[in-house]
Amino acid sequence: MARANDIADALIAEGNTAESSGNLRDACEQYRKAVAAAPDYAKAHLNLGIGLEAAGDIDAAIRSYEAALAIDPGDAYANYNLGKVLCGRRDLERAEPLIRAALGRKPEFPEAQVVLSNLYESRGDLSAAASALESALKQRPDWAGVLFNYAAVLWKLRRLSEAEAALRRAIAIDPGLVPAYGMLGNILRGQARIPEALEVLGAARKLDPGRLDIESTELFVLTCWDEISSEALFVRHRDFGVRLERAIARRFVPFRNSRDPERRLRVGYVSGDFNFHPVAFFAIPLLERHDRSACEIFCYWTGNTVDDFTRQVQAHADVWRDAASMSDAGLAETINRDGIDILVDLSGHSGFFRLAVFAQQPAPVQVTWLGYLSTTGMTRIQYRLCDRHTDPPGLTDRFHTETLVRLPNSQWCYRPVVSIDCSEAPPLKRNGFITFGSFSNVLKLSPTSRRLWTEILTRLPDSRIVFAGVPQGPIRDGLIRDFEKAGIAAGRIATFPRVGSADYFRSFNDVDLALDTTPYSGGTTTCDALWMGVPVITVPGTRSISRSTASILATLGLSDWIAAGPEDYVRLAVKYAGDQAFITELRQTLRERMRASPLMDELQFARDVEDAYRRMWRAWCGSKAN
Repeated sequence: MARANDIADALIAEGNTAESSGNLRDACEQYRKAVAAAPDYAKAHLNLGIGLEAAGDIDAAIRSYEAALAIDPGDAYANYNLGKVLCGRRDLERAEPLIRAALGRKPEFPEAQVVLSNLYESRGDLSAAASALESALKQRPDWAGVLFNYAAVLWKLRRLSEAEAALRRAIAIDPGLVPAYGMLGNILRGQARIPEALEVLGAARKLDPGRLDIESTELFVLTCWDEISSEALFVRHRDFGVRLERAIARRFVPFRNSRDPERRLRVGYVSGDFNFHPVAFFAIPLLERHDRSACEIFCYWTGNTVDDFTRQVQAHADVWRDAASMSDAGLAETINRDGIDILVDLSGHSGFFRLAVFAQQPAPVQVTWLGYLSTTGMTRIQYRLCDRHTDPPGLTDRFHTETLVRLPNSQWCYRPVVSIDCSEAPPLKRNGFITFGSFSNVLKLSPTSRRLWTEILTRLPDSRIVFAGVPQGPIRDGLIRDFEKAGIAAGRIATFPRVGSADYFRSFNDVDLALDTTPYSGGTTTCDALWMGVPVITVPGTRSISRSTASILATLGLSDWIAAGPEDYVRLAVKYAGDQAFITELRQTLRERMRASPLMDELQFARDVEDAYRRMWRAWCGSKAN
């Protein structure tokens, strides 16, 4: 046996040399010879598995790792490698004991800590995921890739300052780590530091002009910026789409889909946000209420965190595809093989970049909805779902490459995520002063919004304002500093960090009137405020993304709360702040008004969407398009 192992070691060394030079075919051949020479030598099976994994033959790699473990169950590297591959396939139940066995045999094993972090993150235990990465970084503090992963987890935990520091350290170690620039841009955007975000993303594009995912992030940042015109924003999106569609060819024409205009349709939804996220909140009622005699529903999940909302979406899908580990080409092939008729993008430029899949056009009809309330800039996504209030005819059409399809009632279908009672009386009655509130994401707290709020607080010197979801630290300090510079005392401004859903909804009981943001309007938070009896004042603009609250208010018959412009926004806030009787009446009636409106008519919303899909499908069937 010793001589056989020596022969195998020599063959393994030759394989290692070939693998390090990128010659995986020769490497695997040498490893196979090593296995043949010493079939009971775990090291030979392990090296063959590593070579096969590198070559992309994952099933064969798993068999080799299992063979190694059958010989030596305690081998740390065999346990680690098999656990890593199974984790990548989301076989978490099998992966976890393997990774723990690897760490039990070899406690100083940072690579295994990284996989353990992935396991925790996949289960939604972000604190444990962060701790595992901290253990890895204690052993390898200059590991730029793990600093990047650590920042991603911290970002999800809303520990933005720490995430920023981790990314800046990763970039200092590896200035060519382009994805770190992209994430740093997103984190700066999340702190409403738009110019800094644009500077970072511009630097990334100079490093690698071909990284269209970085440019996609930049486009999302630009939609939050109040210093770019609607025209210039559209040009940037359109130019992106031109480059993307030049770089990636349509691969699946002519389509094999039957052109029967009235048959049952296969509809596919692509998203990385099928978890605790507004996309899931609004998508679940539609998925649940789809008419299965008219549509067969496929969901392609590109995210990496599983929670109860993930399981709800999966339960409402006829076919569920876990696509996070699929390449763009692989996902497009899967969609085309599934025979999807209508493919719906739920992300746009907002994250989990998968527009390269849509550029290949794996389905005859492609639509964008919900996740990105603007144009994608692409022509191969033919339609965008909206409504007549978010996109009044003639106002936003020219800012889209897609054809706008306006749903007859609303583009929103709201279902609160928890059931919390709203107070019958506004806090004005007990406080003796008006309390405004902003529950929008920090990224929406633009300089324009802050100026308008400052004017309102100046006009009403006894009033207060509350900001939700603002963490302690630089973000909060900067927000208060801006108000103090404008003459608003810090004592009139309250903030609280992100809290659980129940506490978040209860916090509306401490607010009389909600103030919408501009140019990035609220959607989920607007619905939540109204559900809790808190009316919202908004000032819509010419961008679709600035008109979400206006759409929701118009659907509820509350158009009087939609300002004609910035000055009118201030006027309405002052006017309604002085009408305690009206605020009290709305507090007691808004919830029932919502229940009776199209905003919560789930069945009608599903029929409206299906009718839109049917019109799109009939148009394709009647066209000469491939």
